[in-house]
Amino acid sequence: MPFPEYNLADLFEHAADNFGDREYLVCEGKRRTYAEMEERANRLAHHLAEHGIGPGDHVGIYAYNSVEWVETLWAVFKLRAVWVNINYRYVEEELSYLFDNADLKALVYAREFAPRVRGVLHRLPMLTHSVVMEDGSDADVTGLGSVGYEAAMAEGSPARDFGPRSPDDRYILYTGGTTGMPKGVVWRQEDVFFALGGGIDPVTSDRVENPGTLVEQALAGGPQTIFPIAPLMHGATQWGVMSGAFRGNKIVLVAKFEPMDVWRFMAQEKVNSLMITGDAMARPLIDACVEPGFDDLDLSAWFSLGSTAALFSPAVKDEFLERFPNVVLAEAVGASESGANGYAIVQKGGTAMKGGPTINAVRDTVVLDEEMNVVEAGSDVIGKLARKGNVPLEYYKDPEKTAATFVTAPDGTRYSIPGDFATVEADGSITVLGRGSVSINSGGEKIYPEEVEGAVKGHPEVYDCTVVGVADERWGQRVVAVVKAREGATPTLESIQEHCRTLIAGYKVPRELHLVDTFVRSPSGKPDYRWAADVARHTSVSE
Repeated sequence: MPFPEYNLADLFEHAADNFGDREYLVCEGKRRTYAEMEERANRLAHHLAEHGIGPGDHVGIYAYNSVEWVETLWAVFKLRAVWVNINYRYVEEELSYLFDNADLKALVYAREFAPRVRGVLHRLPMLTHSVVMEDGSDADVTGLGSVGYEAAMAEGSPARDFGPRSPDDRYILYTGGTTGMPKGVVWRQEDVFFALGGGIDPVTSDRVENPGTLVEQALAGGPQTIFPIAPLMHGATQWGVMSGAFRGNKIVLVAKFEPMDVWRFMAQEKVNSLMITGDAMARPLIDACVEPGFDDLDLSAWFSLGSTAALFSPAVKDEFLERFPNVVLAEAVGASESGANGYAIVQKGGTAMKGGPTINAVRDTVVLDEEMNVVEAGSDVIGKLARKGNVPLEYYKDPEKTAATFVTAPDGTRYSIPGDFATVEADGSITVLGRGSVSINSGGEKIYPEEVEGAVKGHPEVYDCTVVGVADERWGQRVVAVVKAREGATPTLESIQEHCRTLIAGYKVPRELHLVDTFVRSPSGKPDYRWAADVARHTSVSE
């Protein structure tokens, strides 16, 4: 094939031509080599094209992790169309909003979700075609007019005879974040390749020399086995699957997160690198290490643990480093609106946080003050984390949020500023304090929930925690901890306060505690601050 553009489908096809016999994907007992993935993606792409899907059209993917999810991903990009990630955890309000906002022309969905699809069809005025994946469920698809997934495969040609593509082709990532309704972040594919797809080395900050460089590097080395365990509707796993392909790696996926299953797959597939999203996955994984049979698992191939997109608290990091001293633990910071901002290699004795994680900035990442000036190292100025260069175009159909997040400085530099506050240390590293939209103002002091959550989670009787601010007549807001206790434990406010005072300043220590039996996180696994604030306002205080 011609040398690829900075286009995601081109980059995948270039990898498939070089790594055809290598195993690419393993999920729920199904396996695909690069050549098999390429052929099946071509077939589905031709089927979609025959039903009117072409450049710029939006195709929703609504399913658990599966080989079919990934086949659909590449099929849509081959047509220069745009797939839309649909979060299967969304409740009706969020789902209805997303379907209405996304302008879907086609939908590929798992049969289990047929009732929800039927319930939101009125939100899909542009929908002309749908394909249903069989998943073992018996959900009724009568009246939906959907073509079976394997029937669609059989109808489509395996040929790669698509027209030329462009680095300007679009990629959209719908993200719920920690507050607000889902919003679609629109990227040029060349920009997102450099921001999230491996185009910039996170350690050296070097940019790849040309679109084929990653394949050349992979041919000079060897494949790794990567296991991103978050759902594919999460950007971290999407990019584990896509950037891993560009390097000829093998990707392992699971449909649903079960800690002991993850450890078994780690041993079975000889996984080298495990990717998680903070404590929501890390805590259950480390707790599962005492389960029967764990010590019999061969994890000798494993050498890397990476976490991104959610808080990885010091106490849990310490447990991993104690249990697995030979595994390199890395923490990355980034956002759907900016791409990767930086990373840190976490070592034993170095897990404590001044605010949030302290990272080494990736190329083009800076901290800006209120006048859009770059904050100097060691200045103690609290600014906002920002990135320039390869940044998104906009939020889909939301000019107000676009103008607030993608801002042009007086010198003409365009930045993405998602909202995380940060400081720049004397050595040039960046300490991320947290999202300003959920910060707490108590007596004039700004308090970032992530730092307090990290401290509370170190209490031996605490399993999970979200921290919010509630109205206070004297201080404006007071710090409130909503906590799920470990089984059989009942932590008190006093014991949590005593523990926290050894880790954070006194004004940051929780003044109120609410114990809950059921803990809620957002559909992406991040803290659900709206839920926690509601708990804090409407339930009795635990003493």
